[in-house]
Amino acid sequence: MTRPEDDPASVSVHSAFEELGRISFAEHSLESVLQTVTELAGRVLPGRPVTSVTILRERGPATVTSSGDLAVELDQAQYRLGDGPCLAAASAGRPAEIPDTRSATEWSAFAAIAAERGCDTVLSVPLPVQERLQGALNVYAQRSTASAARTREMVARFATYAAVPISNMYLYESAVERAGHLQAALDSRAVIDQAKGILMERFKMTADQAFQALARMSMENNTKVRDVAQLFVETGEFRSG
Repeated sequence: MTRPEDDPASVSVHSAFEELGRISFAEHSLESVLQTVTELAGRVLPGRPVTSVTILRERGPATVTSSGDLAVELDQAQYRLGDGPCLAAASAGRPAEIPDTRSATEWSAFAAIAAERGCDTVLSVPLPVQERLQGALNVYAQRSTASAARTREMVARFATYAAVPISNMYLYESAVERAGHLQAALDSRAVIDQAKGILMERFKMTADQAFQALARMSMENNTKVRDVAQLFVETGEFRSG
């Protein structure tokens, strides 16, 4: 009698889960996390799947990463239709599935497109809810020799595990980007305030007059106010171009 721990497929899946759990922010980017997920998916999942990540933004849904053109194409088809598993999973926070695109009764318009492109099964699993992030990990696969129930179980388990590092990495990179923008804004404000102070002292201007002078110089030279201020602070020169 074969024990579960002796089943090569089970051992492979368990090893993949352990590898997903070891992903470190310091050693990866969002792209490398997806590459890792893709490699693991190809290793342990039947049906030669391609994957993507959908994020819901104010201006509409977007595919932020994918492992292949087919995943992007099928994501985009759902965005155009305004309906489909990836949108349902991302917005409702529940897994959404098309077990067989050739006999689907739900999301039939999208299922027909997927079937035509050679995709037999679709599973979208929502990303863990964190802050204001809404999204889903999408798995598109061809039919395999494994049983349908076994395939769905493996894909569901893998997608649930993989969604965690993808979600965390996306939030991490977004936070770093926001922090960078904030620091740049603070640096700009500091140098502009410094330039204003010099103008106020040298030309006896008010704070508003000093800023207007910088803004006017910026427009005349088609240069950012921050760059005008930085050059003035560094050189002391203040001439219109």
